[in-house]
Amino acid sequence: MPRVKRGFTLRRRRKRVLKLAKGFRGPRSKLYRIAKESVDRALNFAYRDRRARKRDFRRLWITRISAAARNNDINYSKFMLGLKKANIEIDRKNLSAMAIADPDSFAHLVGIAKESIG
Repeated sequence: MPRVKRGFTLRRRRKRVLKLAKGFRGPRSKLYRIAKESVDRALNFAYRDRRARKRDFRRLWITRISAAARNNDINYSKFMLGLKKANIEIDRKNLSAMAIADPDSFAHLVGIAKESIG
């Protein structure tokens, strides 16, 4: 079996890690072993937080909708139930934007939701 020199493969792997570590401070961007640990950790945080961001935004939208609904004398859960019974399918992101930017149309939706609850 021929002897394998690891020059190119190893260099390519190390350059890839050091490129990902660009912008890190001190040895985290210069020394391979430390940079590899930092990059692995950063990529794990990035993976986790891409999912957490979705949860965080949904919580924000629900909080905004709830506050706007309470200003119109209905709580969040009854408001969403009323929209569902009225067959109004609008997502929380757009409801939140509507509550902030266009309170009159949001109040109209609250009226529809109240009617459909009965």
